[in-house]
Amino acid sequence: MAVGRLVLEGRVSVVGFNLGLLVVFTPVLTSVASHMNWAFDGFAGIRGKVAVAVYLAVVNGMLLCLYKGAVYQVAVRAFFLGFTFGCGLLISFSQTAWTHFGWYMCSLSFFHYSEYLVTAIINPHSLTLDSFLLNHSVEYTVAAVSSWVEFTLEMFFLPEMKQCSCLSLAGLFMVLCGECLRKSAMLTAGSNFNHIVQNEKAQSHVLVTAGVYSCFRHPSYVGWFYWSIGTQVLLCNPVCLLGYTVASWRFFRERVEEEEISLILFFGEDYLDYKRRVPTGLPFIPGFRVES
Repeated sequence: MAVGRLVLEGRVSVVGFNLGLLVVFTPVLTSVASHMNWAFDGFAGIRGKVAVAVYLAVVNGMLLCLYKGAVYQVAVRAFFLGFTFGCGLLISFSQTAWTHFGWYMCSLSFFHYSEYLVTAIINPHSLTLDSFLLNHSVEYTVAAVSSWVEFTLEMFFLPEMKQCSCLSLAGLFMVLCGECLRKSAMLTAGSNFNHIVQNEKAQSHVLVTAGVYSCFRHPSYVGWFYWSIGTQVLLCNPVCLLGYTVASWRFFRERVEEEEISLILFFGEDYLDYKRRVPTGLPFIPGFRVES
């Protein structure tokens, strides 16, 4: 993996994400302003809401002054993700029944931001706003919103369902392992990695079989698959857990087959030999079947 100097958009995203992350200090600021009263009431109090609103307005104004056009779009998206991560941390460490949702917010925001940052590091030529994967698909958005709705409804009507800490910890473990595996795959593949299935072989495109690719043919998909399911285990969402499992399995089955057709065309017998030796890593997904 060759890593050069981080491109402008990557550096701007780091600035934006960290500015958003600074929201974790709003409880301290509001406490100081309230005669050193250090008891944090989350965002429920008026002071907390006002502090967050002012912070959002000030930072957005600053980003508008510093950056223009597409660079501003990068900055504001990274800021939003950093802000979400910071809010997730605040919820995670506060005395609330929504602690596990705070874990989820951190997991979701870090996944999307790290997709952009790692792409900026390994393959800046393919870097676009779509590299955040925030607009992955309508189905992806519907799935995310559905999980939020399910969690909220069950929190209000069946709150005991959301207090299974062991299950949520297992989900968090799945999320962390899936995230690490996916990013390891991206870093190992380097400039060969792309969020879009390639139909034409680039001159620099090589077959990667080392590192995590020696264990799975599609480690980035394996990581994303278990990350996705893990988020619903973390939230203790039984309905969405089933839905995510089925939908993710079907998506990756089609994606793997589509990608392997291109890989066989690109690398011929080398890929077929690799395919015989190494599994996809995804349950009950053998990949594209080649007629003997």
